Amino acid sequence: MTDSCVLYAQTLLRSITEVLHNSTDAQRNLFSGIDCMTQNMELNMETNTPSVCFPKGSTCSGITKHEFDEDSCMTDMKKDLNHYYKFLAAHSDPDSLLGQTVLPSLRELMENCFQLPLPGEVKEAAAGRASTYDQRLNLCKVLKGFQVRTVTINRVIGYMNSGEHTK
Repeated sequence: MTDSCVLYAQTLLRSITEVLHNSTDAQRNLFSGIDCMTQNMELNMETNTPSVCFPKGSTCSGITKHEFDEDSCMTDMKKDLNHYYKFLAAHSDPDSLLGQTVLPSLRELMENCFQLPLPGEVKEAAAGRASTYDQRLNLCKVLKGFQVRTVTINRVIGYMNSGEHTK
């Protein structure tokens, strides 16, 4: 992981946070009628990124982890990034809010730091297609989960960039 990867990950987190927190006109349209900040989050449960990326020497619940499994950690982070990219790219985005902020940041991180080609079977949703309330509510919850997972990914990238995992 390089310094530029740290910056790509920070930019992604900032983009997601802005979509969730800012009260721009586009955001009001995307989450119209939904108080996104009071909703539960939905995490990708198909990965174990927080536990496999736990830094060596760290203690959680009284258990000290002595090794850092870089391969497992990278694999799970890649799976997370692919999962969220597929979900977000396929979601209807009438105001192109995700297409102008979150998706470009996610693409940069995937391509430059994880050498992940973008999933070929996903076509970004048509900009003008309307979303139902339930779809927008689901987007809100998944985006909140992605924000939390991105915090984890930011920490891991910073940890790996520091070189601490090799000591």
